[in-house]
Amino acid sequence: MAYSVIDKSTSFCSTVVFSGTAAGQSITGVGFQPDFVWGKSMLESGNHQLLDSVRGVGKPLESDTDDAEASDPASSLSSFDADGFTLAGGSAFNPSGTNNVASWNWKLGTSTGLSFAAGDITPSAYSINATTGVGIYKYTGPGTVGGDTLAHNLGTTPKLIIVKRLSDDYSWAVQHSDMTSTKILNLNESLAEATNDAFHNTFPTSTLVTLGSSTYTNAAAGTSIYVMYAFAPVKGYSAIGSYAGNANTNGPFVYTGFKPTFVLTKPINYASAWGIHDNKRPGYNPPAASDLSLQPNTSAAQVTEARMDILSNGFKLNSTAGESNGSYNYLYMAFGQPLVSSTNIAATAR
Repeated sequence: MAYSVIDKSTSFCSTVVFSGTAAGQSITGVGFQPDFVWGKSMLESGNHQLLDSVRGVGKPLESDTDDAEASDPASSLSSFDADGFTLAGGSAFNPSGTNNVASWNWKLGTSTGLSFAAGDITPSAYSINATTGVGIYKYTGPGTVGGDTLAHNLGTTPKLIIVKRLSDDYSWAVQHSDMTSTKILNLNESLAEATNDAFHNTFPTSTLVTLGSSTYTNAAAGTSIYVMYAFAPVKGYSAIGSYAGNANTNGPFVYTGFKPTFVLTKPINYASAWGIHDNKRPGYNPPAASDLSLQPNTSAAQVTEARMDILSNGFKLNSTAGESNGSYNYLYMAFGQPLVSSTNIAATAR
């Protein structure tokens, strides 16, 4: 039986649901000081808000638009705190209501002392957690036609890379290990995979991420700044892979090796929405079903078209929604509670 090197996943990745106030408030209960916060109003239209300690507070990105990084200190996240974060005022992340906002949070940590000499690019700021396989990097694109490399310092090969140009309005670029190396997806679009040189037709290695000369990831030398989020799977804590949908209410079971608390999905070869399920929002009906999905590529409120059963060792699709279980291939990224931790504590079953 597999043992996780991470005994308590909620020490590094957690979901909180809170009531918006349209005014300044502190959000607690995260369980740690987050370095990456992704928030969305559940019950009404409003842009997804992505903030991280690498770029600093008051600088939201929106996964559902191609907008450049905003400067919004008066109404955005104003501090990363010991057990959560503080919101400065009313915004898409803090509308007035009752239990109407979801926030997915990750802890990283190492932000100094690492060498990037193995690659061509030295990030201007970064935060990396090799134990959990997550890294955030802010860099200026050199724009070399032959491909530029960045040493990710995760110690293992990342399987999902997300890049956003900060200085201009330009779509998000996503690379996944189970896609063709010449293809990308856009986080802000429902489009199927398309050919683009954003990653120089090259998958990451255990040391390097390679960038092409595409404006998505690496515009002309010195003219554009980017943020990159890199995710590597960690046995018993996170899983990144793909599955084949069957367009049947008795859908496929996806083994992760842990009880998922966060699942991101997207059809690879079909134009349909991205989807996020978790175990905290209303609509999660223990011990199994997560019926409500928030879609990273749209500002819409959560939808109920994609049923997902969350089990002790993976997840099962039980709807015919194109978002998660049509007759197509799907990518996924999941985080969760170890099936059996290093202290021999098992996750609860269905």
